[in-house]
This record gives sequence, structure tokens and C-alpha cells, in this order.
Amino acid sequence: MEPRLSLLTLGVADVARARAFYEKLGFVASSASTDEVAFFPAGGVVLAVFGRAALAKDAGVSDAQKAAFSGVALAHNVRTEEEVPAVLAAAEAAGGTIVKPAERAFWGGVSGYFSDPDGHLWEVACNPFFPLDAEGRVTLP
Repeated sequence: MEPRLSLLTLGVADVARARAFYEKLGFVASSASTDEVAFFPAGGVVLAVFGRAALAKDAGVSDAQKAAFSGVALAHNVRTEEEVPAVLAAAEAAGGTIVKPAERAFWGGVSGYFSDPDGHLWEVACNPFFPLDAEGRVTLP
């Protein structure tokens, strides 16, 4: 298998609501989007929002009640420490919930967390050890 992440699909309760939330954060839906699924280009990866029950059915798994913590967090890295609280505030203004305000992290940067309207956890971080290239992609050592 070639190591690659092509799409990241979030199961959501309401596709229209999720689409509006991500559009308020600056994501632009692709023309391939429909009422049932929305696709957003995200720096070489595609973020998709799809009905939770439909996603479970497609995968052939049970749509059990969501847990308080799924064990998964998405991350949005920024270039400066000052951007972390600004992005968290934008997420809250768009309908998200701040889970952890911006603070100095044990690993040396600044980070905070928000959840989207469906409870998907996002970390916003400025990590001096993972600089961003000109296109906003993390550069690993």
C-alpha cells in the first residue's frame, strides 16, 4: 500500500448543517457535492461530510450511539501562536464548541481544541517543530 490519505469522511447528523459550518470556516464545497454528501478540498486531502447512518450502512457497521470521545482528533496547524486563539474563536462563531482554550503545550508550541456541531474534535496548533510550507502543509523532520 502506498502511504496516502485521500479522503477523510465525517459521519454527521445533518449534512446541510455540517456543510454550512465548514463553509463558515473557509472550506469551499466542490461541485461534486450533493444534498447527501459534501466534499471540501483540504490541502491535498479531501474532507467529506456524509450522513452518519448512511456512512455506517456503507461500511457495513452498526451506527451505535456516539461516544463522548471517539479516540480521533483532526488537526489544523497554523504559522503563528497568535493564530491559534483566532481560529478557535472563528470555529466557535461558526457554531463549534471550544473544548480547550489555546495554551502553551507540553511539547513547546501552543494548541487548543474545538468540536464541530457533531462532536468531531479538532486541534488547532502552532508547532515550531512541524513548520508549514508555502502551501500550508506540515513539514516533518
